[in-house]
Amino acid sequence: MDWRETYKSRLTTSQEAVKRIKSGDRVVVGHASGSPEVLLKAMLENKDAYENVEIVHMVSMGPSEYCLPENSPHFIHNSLFAGATSRKAIHDQRAIFTASHFSQIPRLFTDKILPVDVTLCMLSSPDEHGYCSFGISVDYTKPAAESSGFVIAEVTPNMPRTLGNAFIHVSDIDYIVECDSRPIELPPPKIGPIDEAIGGHCAELIKDGDCLQLGIGAVPDSMLGFLTGKKDLGIHTEMFSDGVVDLVDRGVVTCSRKNFHPNKMVATFFMGTEKLYRFVHNNPKVEMHTVDYTNNPAMIAKNDNMVSINSSLQVDLTGQAASETIGHKQFSATGGQADFVRGAAWSRGGRSIIAFHSTAAGGKVSRIVPHLDRGAVVTTTRTDTHYIVTEYGIADMRGKSVHKRAEALINIAHPDFRSDLRKEFTRIYTG
Repeated sequence: MDWRETYKSRLTTSQEAVKRIKSGDRVVVGHASGSPEVLLKAMLENKDAYENVEIVHMVSMGPSEYCLPENSPHFIHNSLFAGATSRKAIHDQRAIFTASHFSQIPRLFTDKILPVDVTLCMLSSPDEHGYCSFGISVDYTKPAAESSGFVIAEVTPNMPRTLGNAFIHVSDIDYIVECDSRPIELPPPKIGPIDEAIGGHCAELIKDGDCLQLGIGAVPDSMLGFLTGKKDLGIHTEMFSDGVVDLVDRGVVTCSRKNFHPNKMVATFFMGTEKLYRFVHNNPKVEMHTVDYTNNPAMIAKNDNMVSINSSLQVDLTGQAASETIGHKQFSATGGQADFVRGAAWSRGGRSIIAFHSTAAGGKVSRIVPHLDRGAVVTTTRTDTHYIVTEYGIADMRGKSVHKRAEALINIAHPDFRSDLRKEFTRIYTG
């Protein structure tokens, strides 16, 4: 049968499609800005037909109404990344949290550790060969669909057609819901003076020809503004946003010196504005892969001069970074931090950077502490940390004794806390 006939035979409405979901099913939802909000809205409208449907995803950019208290008889959210819309549900025990490196999430599905009954995803319109692209959300969404019992796709011409290992054939989709939905946009963050100071310090560690992994937020975005004088930077990352597009336009990011996937910007998902989504559409310079490839430390390490840039919530005086919990409370997740910290460490000429504001709570709390808060989860171990950066400077952890590490970290702590940090370090380690 011609793929067009297959496509037509699987067309349906969102209301009919979600009737395929049954009580007790595990439903994996497309990631972040690629969330299929039309399908999720229909699922919520059909909630009275469900009991204990498990909704699995990482970052949710939509309203996540299945997390609301009144919907708890119908849905339980299994969060792989605590975010703004799911954090309270986790704290109130209406949702559960499953810890995993981002790189290992696909195996949860493909190895049937978390068998997938239904995958809900947003896809591009099919090309002339009948292939739809996962667009801005390849990551774990593609592996989930490939190992799922049933695939329901929200197909829209507004989803960018990204290239690489990003496609699914219409014959592998069970229900197709055509609509005019758009990927969720993430406006650029507001960049303040502290972010600019941190960004400037991070930029000092970037050399011409380096290959970058970038996180999201004001600090990485501010750093990009300091890179306009650099040459031939490359990209191998889990995601990037609008700021990288500007560096491509300026000729700063060329990927010409990359030894692994030369001349290609490698990523697994995107979060940004329409400007970014237009840039990645049908762009042969952008190559998408599933996250078990992009975030595999062995693959990351194949890039010479790999530089990873991430953030943290709290760092102790030995260099341990707690980047996902505040005490016992889950705030975010491991994500790809450890994947890229280790990949950069194994890279020839590689470096990793963990950058953050020196204080929290309006300057009342130091993020550099003598010891992590009780219950805090270590995301990056002290033996993995390399550069730690605040607005007060750069601390290099490599090859330093415990005492030298503490001294370097105290020197980049907020001045209001340095005296107490020195006293506490002396009490703990030499008292």
